[in-house]
Amino acid sequence: MLDIIINSLWLIIPAYCANMLPVLMKGKFPIDFKKKFIDGHRLLGDGKTIEGFFSGIIFGTLMGLLQIYLQPFMGQFYIFQFQHNLLTVILLATGAMMGDLIGSFVKRRFGLERGAPTPILDQLDFLVFSLAVVSVIIPIELSWVIFLLIITPILHYSSNIFVFTLKLKDRPW
Repeated sequence: MLDIIINSLWLIIPAYCANMLPVLMKGKFPIDFKKKFIDGHRLLGDGKTIEGFFSGIIFGTLMGLLQIYLQPFMGQFYIFQFQHNLLTVILLATGAMMGDLIGSFVKRRFGLERGAPTPILDQLDFLVFSLAVVSVIIPIELSWVIFLLIITPILHYSSNIFVFTLKLKDRPW
């Protein structure tokens, strides 16, 4: 079980880091340029910004590069089965940001406003998309995916409460 926890978290760090940074950026330029879809609702909303999108990708990639640097030291432990490379970290970081945009797009189609709680979609959009994208080039253990699907909502909710407490978010979800 410990190997599942360690390998799944090691795999997903670039996506987690990419997903968390935009909240801290407080970007000013909406990535949808305030355009509306044919249903009359915004494509994405003011919460999805150019600054947040690209800073998330950059931060997630940088954290992945740090992991690549640390891998020779971590490789001493038999428990590490997964090794990142530049492509995996870029795909995970970009996939996380794309998944977040897709989640926002879906929320707007249902007429939900920015910040409206949408359990499961809010917590898993970035995860599912980043795993789907990276799985095109590397095999991912099913046990890792299951663990991440369970732990991510818990971590997401906990971190949102923490960020809300620091007054970096308007709502605790």
